[in-house]
Amino acid sequence: MNIKCAFCQTPYTLSRIQMIDALQKMDAEKLTHYDAHCPRCRRSTRVERKRVEMFFPNWREALKQLEAEMQAHPQPEASSAVESRPDAAKQKEPKKAKPQSAPKPAAKKTEKTKSAAKKK
Repeated sequence: MNIKCAFCQTPYTLSRIQMIDALQKMDAEKLTHYDAHCPRCRRSTRVERKRVEMFFPNWREALKQLEAEMQAHPQPEASSAVESRPDAAKQKEPKKAKPQSAPKPAAKKTEKTKSAAKKK
């Protein structure tokens, strides 16, 4: 489903999964609209429930199929997936602070700055 941000006019799309999530949330909370967040400016654009249902009329059947698919093929959680990686044990060492150099000497006065200082 294509949407144009009401604030920055950036066009973006809602995927099928995002539309299922939106319709499920609107159905559970009895909402009449969904706030789609713009990927560019992060502000929310109001999308009416009727419009989302028009683009995805059989969303309840698609939700049941998605749930059945997720039960058949469970996905690992993000935290356990990171821990199971072999390179996860290698941790980056913190950056060492750069040694501070001695303060720089003041700039030498030129003829222009000497004459400007005399005028003041």
